[in-house]
Amino acid sequence: MLTIEDLVVAYGSIQAVQGVSLSLLRGEVVALIGPNGAGKTSLVRAVSGLLRPARGHVFLNGTEVTGLPAERIVRLGAVLVPEGRMILGTLTVRENLLVAAYTRRDAGEVTRDVELIERRFPVLAARAEQLASGLSGGERQFLAIGRALMSRPRLMIVDEPSHGLAPLAVRDVFRLLAELNAEGMGILLVEQNARQSLRIAHRAYVMQAGRVVLSGSAADLRRDESVIRAYLGVKEVMTRDSASSATATRG
Repeated sequence: MLTIEDLVVAYGSIQAVQGVSLSLLRGEVVALIGPNGAGKTSLVRAVSGLLRPARGHVFLNGTEVTGLPAERIVRLGAVLVPEGRMILGTLTVRENLLVAAYTRRDAGEVTRDVELIERRFPVLAARAEQLASGLSGGERQFLAIGRALMSRPRLMIVDEPSHGLAPLAVRDVFRLLAELNAEGMGILLVEQNARQSLRIAHRAYVMQAGRVVLSGSAADLRRDESVIRAYLGVKEVMTRDSASSATATRG
């Protein structure tokens, strides 16, 4: 579904992304994890057409889309849910959904899709005529995802969906992403919350300083000591150490 080959993204003389290659198969959730400044957002902005890469290639369903404008890439089936949600606070919730259908000409189907999204997100239906600026963080993230669904994508690129959210909202957002994937949506998930990402991902890539330094199945990376200590936190380290001690004691 998505292939990235030797992608370089530069800001003047500074290379934020340095020769990254990765792939996402149809129906997969692929997580892209790493610290702030690793180049994750620059990578997905280049993939989605918001930045022009300095070098490399991006293929979507076998078609090269390197350097195409964002609206062309949306029409080809890939949509970005940006970091920070970027909803239009001066428009109503429903208007935000309708604006997202700007690439479409099927007015009747657009109305139907708004109704489907409001059924999926009852909280958005209840606030449909309210200004989007009045939504909570979790509600804004639901709106950002609902807005992305209005373009009927096959691939959703989701950048830092848990940022700034309360734990219950984080749980609900990741549950939604897992549901969308179960329905056939491919998802490239960019997250600092490695614990949650690796729970729903099939595979994952770890970025540092603009490069991919580690990749593999999400299950394997969850067991990797370097990933545990760098990204999954003290709780996992203590759990692993406790399990090892218990095994040694039984032995």
